Amino acid sequence: MVLALQIILAACFIGIAVDLLIDVNKNHKGECSKASKKLWAQGMIVGIVANFLDTLGCGSFAPSTFMYKLFKNVDDINIPGTLNVGDTFPVIFEALIFTTSVECEPIFLVAMCVAAMIGAYTMAEIITKWDVNQIRLWMGCAMLATAVVMACKNAGVGPFGTIGEGTGFTVGQWQFWVAVILNFFWGALMDVGFGLYAPCMATCLLLGCSATTCFPVFMGSCALLMPANSIVFIKKSRYDVVATIGNMIGGCIGVFIAWKIVTSLPMHVLIYLVCVVLLWTSYSILSARSKDRKAKEA
Repeated sequence: MVLALQIILAACFIGIAVDLLIDVNKNHKGECSKASKKLWAQGMIVGIVANFLDTLGCGSFAPSTFMYKLFKNVDDINIPGTLNVGDTFPVIFEALIFTTSVECEPIFLVAMCVAAMIGAYTMAEIITKWDVNQIRLWMGCAMLATAVVMACKNAGVGPFGTIGEGTGFTVGQWQFWVAVILNFFWGALMDVGFGLYAPCMATCLLLGCSATTCFPVFMGSCALLMPANSIVFIKKSRYDVVATIGNMIGGCIGVFIAWKIVTSLPMHVLIYLVCVVLLWTSYSILSARSKDRKAKEA
């Protein structure tokens, strides 16, 4: 079952790569040949840094956008396409190496990935009608509370018990269905711009999974969502080719480095790292809500 998922991910990787190469050869060959070494280096740096952070669960879109603005190397109109197309390769690479190297219950892994994919595509019309700031408030508070609970569990403080060590759940366990249903909604919330990594990670941890087991689950979930977005941007040639290719190559390097760190960290250290990610996610979500409300009041 996991092998079938890996084959699908590999097929997506190859398919998007071929699609990108065809479009580059047809519409962007001149841009590649004329680009300076500085532009190529900037693309690689963004890829390495952002996808290193992404592999740790922090997400890559925000740091990538920050660096594109800092370097001034990508037009604003091309940033969405550059993010989606460029990050598709590292995200699929993440999913492939973690599903290969980290132990996870096969039926649980596949069910979580499929649930997220279905949620993203079937709930789009409904989710996008929700009040985004109300969602931000609930999500931000939930991530903050989860970080506190996980830190207490990790330290053995309070009534929360100890950290989970499970590798996933089977169909007969109630945790399986709770996790799958929630991942359906986490996938759906991708339609209004909420990353799946942190809430999916928190779900798995609180239900009793080990920290490392979370990684193939949330990475596999996102890896099945991004290729479809990329096809659209490539078809419309709405991306910066140098930044995209730089991110594609540098991103895979960043993923590899972070993978070595994640799989070698002691479990308690990894849990505290996850708590930092959850706190950062909470801060980002609540800050976005505050800025949006102030902009509407101005």
